[in-house]
Amino acid sequence: MYVSLRNSPAAAPTDQTTGTDETARADTNALAASETPDRRRRAGGRVPGVVLALGLTSLFTDISSEAVTAVLPLYLTAVLGLGPVAYGFVDGIYQGAASLVRVLGGWWSDRTGRPKLVAGLGYGISAVSRVLLLPVTGVAALTGVVALDRVGKGLRTGPRDAMIAGASTPERLGRNFGVHRALDTAGAMAGPLLAFGVLAVVPAGLAGYRAVFVLSIAAAVVGLAFLLLAVPHRARAVVDPATPARRLRWRDLSDRRVRSLMLAAGLLGLLTVGDGFLYLVLADAGGIGLSWFPLLMVGTNAAYMSLAIPVGRLADRVGRTRVLLGGHVLLVAAYAVAATTGGHVAGVVAVLVLLGCFYAATDGVVSALASQAVPEGSRATGIAAVQTAVGLSRFASSVCFGVLWQLTGRSVALLAVGLALAVAIPVAARLLRATPVAPAPAGAA
Repeated sequence: MYVSLRNSPAAAPTDQTTGTDETARADTNALAASETPDRRRRAGGRVPGVVLALGLTSLFTDISSEAVTAVLPLYLTAVLGLGPVAYGFVDGIYQGAASLVRVLGGWWSDRTGRPKLVAGLGYGISAVSRVLLLPVTGVAALTGVVALDRVGKGLRTGPRDAMIAGASTPERLGRNFGVHRALDTAGAMAGPLLAFGVLAVVPAGLAGYRAVFVLSIAAAVVGLAFLLLAVPHRARAVVDPATPARRLRWRDLSDRRVRSLMLAAGLLGLLTVGDGFLYLVLADAGGIGLSWFPLLMVGTNAAYMSLAIPVGRLADRVGRTRVLLGGHVLLVAAYAVAATTGGHVAGVVAVLVLLGCFYAATDGVVSALASQAVPEGSRATGIAAVQTAVGLSRFASSVCFGVLWQLTGRSVALLAVGLALAVAIPVAARLLRATPVAPAPAGAA
């Protein structure tokens, strides 16, 4: 794969006056019209610099967040003594709090035409939440800090993905999302390794966890610096010169394609058990010692990172809907293995590989589908709306699974959710028939 920073989209002037947005759009269309098809085709074959810069931002941000996330389930259950129901609520906050502001972040980005500003605010809020982890020890206060971190994530996700989509040609959309997710996942793999190393060196107890928190602050600051210094203030989109620019219209989100994608993603998210629960199932079954717990995320993220780009390319070739549904079939298999053979090392490895394959097939693919279901002017809002449906459904999933585990036990609960997901996949496939496999025309209602 040929990667070039020289292909970075040029930043437009950052004039703050009223006519700036229309002037920038006109200049962008004029520039696109002046490019020959051959030049646009060659540019589309490279990874845009804005994608690489956002990938590095996500890499360091994920080192920060995943170092904390890797120890959080064990800290809450083994140190603070939370049961499955209480942990399910905290995990639900972790999964769903971002959803409360995702549409706001996407709308703000589309309305102002400044996705970098909105994304930067989100990354900044998450960095502040890392600092607040240091003085916090109570469950309620810790839940509030987790919620604040997720609010930051919710603000930044839609604008960030819109910048990636805007810098990509349609035929390279899945590939570019895969590149970003691969860098993102490299950070997600390094974070748990960092936490594991710190806890192996620093004495057990709050001192070890606080050392992890301090290092997570440093990584968050580096990630924010990459966004501020390396991402253009206005990332130039790959524009069809014959297509006029459009403003955000809320009715774009009521389009049948968007509704179908939101319903399908929400249904599948409702039956997606949080990673922390799966890791606790494996630890409770005796498949891995508690001291090795942070490394479970490393295994998942290693599989994800190695597959993100090839699966993104596969989605571009065979269709994103097929890859999305296939990923959930793999998730059903992961549930079955964890429930039946999670007490053996082979079972643990199989679950981690299947979980990584699931994320490679669904994470960037969902954003790519959402970006094509709405016109360009509503892109960040459309992505955020679909991700909101996923986040809210996963909040409900975490709370319900915690209750189900408490009532029936880990294995029965996991098998029940797996069976329900197997039934839901054909229903989601029917809903997704309305989702386009190619960019929707700008004039589509």
